[in-house]
Amino acid sequence: MHAAELYDYAVVRVVPRVEREEFINAGVILSCQRSGFLRAAVELDVARLRALDPHADVETVRRHLGAIVAICDGAPDAGPIARLARRARFHWLTARRSAIIQTSPVHTGLCLDGDEALQRVMDRMVRALPALRASA
Repeated sequence: MHAAELYDYAVVRVVPRVEREEFINAGVILSCQRSGFLRAAVELDVARLRALDPHADVETVRRHLGAIVAICDGAPDAGPIARLARRARFHWLTARRSAIIQTSPVHTGLCLDGDEALQRVMDRMVRALPALRASA
C-alpha cells in the first residue's frame, strides 16, 4: 500500500471587478512534489460570473483559465512558464497578483492519489453545493 503524500493546492478565483474584491471559485491547482504531480482543473460557472459582472468577457476568462491548465500540463504551446520545473510552475501560478484571475493562499493536505485529491477539492471548493432536501 502506498503511503499518503503531502500535497499543496490553491483555488483559482475569477475576480471580474478587482476593485470590488468579489470573486467566484473556478478551479484548483494541485501539486504533489514527491510524485511529480501537477494538474489544474477548471469549471467556470458563467451564470455566477454574470451575477458579479453582467459585462464580463467570458471568452477571455475561459482563455486565461485554459492557460493555467496548459501550463500545469507543460503543453509545448503554453509559453516559457510551461517549460519550468513542475514546482516552479506551481509557485509561479500561485503567486499573489491583482488581476481578474487570482489564486487563494496555498493549503496542504494528504492524499494517496493526486487525481482523486484534485476532484475532492474541486467538489468542496468549486462545484455547486447540492440542494438541501426538505425533511419529511
